[in-house]
Amino acid sequence: MSLSAAEVNKIAWLARIAIDTDKVEAYARDLSGILEFVEQMGAVDTSAVDPMAHPLDQAQRLRPDEVREADQRELFQAHAPLVEAGLYLVPKVIE
Repeated sequence: MSLSAAEVNKIAWLARIAIDTDKVEAYARDLSGILEFVEQMGAVDTSAVDPMAHPLDQAQRLRPDEVREADQRELFQAHAPLVEAGLYLVPKVIE
């Protein structure tokens, strides 16, 4: 896929990026090369490849899911200006 100078200018306008007029052709060449590379990558058959989150086969260290602090809800709500049914009441912001 080859981009024209007009398309590069439109992309730059949409991205709110200022591009010097003397560099538009270079950007068009570079972006066209990137798009051609993406097309090449899209042509590769990956049907036998399992999806992965990380290229290295490592297990993620997880901490145990346990409570570490005491429940202080009553203490915190005692300092709140308005509380009802265990919920903090705040002034209406949006009409």
